[in-house]
Amino acid sequence: MNAHATLSFRRIALLIDADNVSAARLPTILAELAKHGTPGIRRAYGDWTTPALKGWKETLHEFAIRPVQQFSYSKGKNATDMALVIDAMELLYTQKIDAFGIVSSDADFTPLVMHLKAAGQDVFGFGERKTPEPFVNACTDFLYLENPAALPGGPEDPEKPSPRAGSPTSDNPAAPRLLAQDTKLVNALRGAVEASARDDGWALLAQVGSAARRVATIDPRNYGAKTFTDLFAKTGLFEIFHRPGEQPWVADKRNKERSKEPCVPISRG
Repeated sequence: MNAHATLSFRRIALLIDADNVSAARLPTILAELAKHGTPGIRRAYGDWTTPALKGWKETLHEFAIRPVQQFSYSKGKNATDMALVIDAMELLYTQKIDAFGIVSSDADFTPLVMHLKAAGQDVFGFGERKTPEPFVNACTDFLYLENPAALPGGPEDPEKPSPRAGSPTSDNPAAPRLLAQDTKLVNALRGAVEASARDDGWALLAQVGSAARRVATIDPRNYGAKTFTDLFAKTGLFEIFHRPGEQPWVADKRNKERSKEPCVPISRG
């Protein structure tokens, strides 16, 4: 079985906190999960008797999502969160699930994500930029839904936040400066380059990207970049070298001992 076929057979359980995310984001979520497997289990949690979830009803039918009704039994307590967590644990131990998609901007799901990952599951998170860092960092990958770069071919989000460190946009002229000031991002990228570099100071960018994802939850689209190559270039702190027909290389500009270009070309097979 080839890698593509193996990927297509990965079973993903998509669990949505409908109280926390707009139904308009669903096409983006499903398109992203399709890169990792098949979201055969699709559930959205909320009190469907309330007007607040009216916008979800047509979307549920369109994308074959099962609504899970959850009344609020106590004022100030979120019973929806509890229902989602219970279902996630049941699916983990009773179904052959390969990964989970958790859609919410609520940090209360952080312990759940950590437990699922400890059990060997990938967890793909989706939420708004208000999502607390503990939840974002716990996920295998996390995509900010209001980022225009996350919407393939779509228009810019009307609620796009003002640029800030850690969330620059591709049309923001100050984006490279903001990226370079994002200490967490820069440290993760530099650490990945250092861990993957050869003796000449250069590292294959594909390997560096994988290493960076292991260090921190980094999705280039959350920083206004389409790929890791674009992300490294946008920071202005790394040198990119690309031979025609071969994979790109990256080096830290601080490394004054690096060679002018990678010494050993990639084998063409």
